[in-house]
Amino acid sequence: MKLLVAIDFSEITKLILEKVEEIALKTRAKVWLIHVAQPDPDFIGYDVGPDSERDFMAKRFREQHIKIQELSKKIKKKGINITPLLVQGPTIETIIEKAIKLKVDMIVSGSHGHGTMFHILVGSISKGLLKKSPVPLLIIPAKK
Repeated sequence: MKLLVAIDFSEITKLILEKVEEIALKTRAKVWLIHVAQPDPDFIGYDVGPDSERDFMAKRFREQHIKIQELSKKIKKKGINITPLLVQGPTIETIIEKAIKLKVDMIVSGSHGHGTMFHILVGSISKGLLKKSPVPLLIIPAKK
């Protein structure tokens, strides 16, 4: 089994990783841990922006890189075959593209359980994946 696990470093990440560890240990799954960093600098023009903006985004990207590497190391110590991926791009489309490219059997993501107003104003990654993904999904709900 091959799993693509999408995380955002929020509180729900711990719940997602606990479930993925359980599945991976039972099935000997290959796991790719993906975080889609926002925003894509080329998309918003950071390549021509002030140095302070580029430096801020580079620092943030480095911090996310360190976080995903640390999470992967902890999981790898449990005997799970895991590869961290830190990529930039539109979140939903990037996750789906990686899932197809890696030929995964399932995408694992979380649902924060935000209310209707949040979804109207901001949207939902899990909802977008449900609408667009040709790959089966496992959505881990946030505990209330």
